[in-house]
Amino acid sequence: MRVRRADSGEADAIRALYVSAFSEGENELVASLAVDLLTDATDPPTLSLVSHAGEELLGHIAFSPVFAEAGDPALGYILAPLGVMPDHQGSRVGTALVEFGLAHLREQGVGAVLVYGDPAYYGRFGFEALAAQAFVPPYPLSQPKGWQALILDSRGAPAQASEITCVRPLSDPTLW
Repeated sequence: MRVRRADSGEADAIRALYVSAFSEGENELVASLAVDLLTDATDPPTLSLVSHAGEELLGHIAFSPVFAEAGDPALGYILAPLGVMPDHQGSRVGTALVEFGLAHLREQGVGAVLVYGDPAYYGRFGFEALAAQAFVPPYPLSQPKGWQALILDSRGAPAQASEITCVRPLSDPTLW
């Protein structure tokens, strides 16, 4: 298995992955998010990664910047979405994507990574709900226990709670 940066030429394959990996009702929404993040120009840029075995796409993950105010430096990144082809779920593809992305962001000096997902899954990587209290999500959460953060650097958490803003593709309340 090989993890590398995704490119815009993989948009159709990434869309198909999410349509296969997620249940009907959310699969199209998440697939559109993944493709929009792949092609959305952000500063700093979104980190979009794919995992392959030979020519077969196994998984995809995106990390996009979050801000306190538009135009401010990024407070950190948010991990969303993460998808693995159904035949490869449970075979550490998602783990490899998360670990590769976190290592890359740590090397880049990113202070914090947020996620809105299953605490049992993301807790394995060090994400915690307590650490996320300094980052107020932009919309009400349907599953508040899923809001978590991983502080990569001691300067990663803001001194006081800050409401975050996300890149355009994540600025959709139906995703939250």
